[in-house]
Amino acid sequence: MTLRPRQFDLVVFDWDGTLFDSTALIVRCIQSACADLGLAVPSDRDASYVIGMGLHEALAHCVPGLPTERVGELALRYRHHYFNRQHELTLFEGVLPMLHDLKRRHHWLGVATGKSRRGLDEALATVQLRGLFDGTRTADETRPKPHPLMLQELMAEFGVEPERTLMIGDTTHDLQLAANAGAASLAVSYGAHEPAAFGEFAPQAVVHSVAELHRWLEDHA
Repeated sequence: MTLRPRQFDLVVFDWDGTLFDSTALIVRCIQSACADLGLAVPSDRDASYVIGMGLHEALAHCVPGLPTERVGELALRYRHHYFNRQHELTLFEGVLPMLHDLKRRHHWLGVATGKSRRGLDEALATVQLRGLFDGTRTADETRPKPHPLMLQELMAEFGVEPERTLMIGDTTHDLQLAANAGAASLAVSYGAHEPAAFGEFAPQAVVHSVAELHRWLEDHA
């Protein structure tokens, strides 16, 4: 990357569908969990819409009217399916070189995700990711998206103002999170949500691959 001045000091990524190629598996695990409990199985579109929310909020949205005590039961079935298949998941091609380039430019790197702390920590424990991220927040330790708290906490941790913060994600939940926190956003179209819904939140741009995301960050971040 060039040595021009940075526009953003803090670059925060969503995880699933943005860095991690997990959208299809999450959809299948939600559907399998519903089937296990004899509940109406959501469509691919409905199951993918909730990716990025906290798990309990996501499952409650997929099965409207489900009693609160059964949401916990459904979450257990979801975790059963997900943890039995998470070994299938990988980072999108090109993610690691992009992150290393951002680190060389001395950006703070963060993660704001609807995953649980346990799930994110297991992913971050891999050798290839160790030490790359400076701060992370998960839905079960703060407020879930699109509430701005997880992004506000990351900005406070590094003393970065909203106008110097960029949130990158694949869902309207990510973009609304950024808007609610007063930060800029960048949308990727290769994840869970259709890009036609992104315009309402005025992202800096919509990119269509990790390679295009990397180039945008080289030119603008």
